[in-house]
Amino acid sequence: MADLQSLLTKSAARHNHLCPRQVLGVRMGMLAGKILGLDLPQSDKRLFTFVETDGCGADGIAVATGCSIGRRTLRVMDFGKLAATFVDTKTMQAVRIYPHPEARIRARLYAPDARSRWHSQLTGYQIMADEELLIVQHVVLTVSLERIISRPGVRACCAVCGEEIINEREVIRGGEVLCRACAGEAYYAIPALTQDHETPAALALEHASG
Repeated sequence: MADLQSLLTKSAARHNHLCPRQVLGVRMGMLAGKILGLDLPQSDKRLFTFVETDGCGADGIAVATGCSIGRRTLRVMDFGKLAATFVDTKTMQAVRIYPHPEARIRARLYAPDARSRWHSQLTGYQIMADEELLIVQHVVLTVSLERIISRPGVRACCAVCGEEIINEREVIRGGEVLCRACAGEAYYAIPALTQDHETPAALALEHASG
């Protein structure tokens, strides 16, 4: 397992600085590896991580675990919490880890001469014992990890917009295959100017040819 300082250096490189939440994220990922008996950061896809917010802490977790969105081993569950659930996909053992509610106060005891609370946290979080800094919960998933990961090479085509759908995210409505957006779950709206055209791409092509 990589050492704390090397992981913090890698995490800081993503932000051009190091902050307390990055330290927490790295410490959480390292502790997960200890508990699950996994050599992290991983080079395979055995560990899957659910992070409960985006931001600095999530980057620290990604650096410590080797999990990433690009490798489909990390998923953001937007609960607004600096917490994460780490799942060994081979054994299905899962642990949820989050900062101790008194971590900020305890950090000041480890860095009494720090020039601010932020700096005391930055220093304290690096040297506090795991049990002082973090809380571990052994949990059972209520979502299907198999469904989330899906299968490679599975594709479908939306009957409305024509876009390709991967990872079995299609919706069947009235016997038709639809993407989630066309099924009414869109997070965006197409401006009225383009609504008379099949797709924004088709509109662009028409303008180019006109």
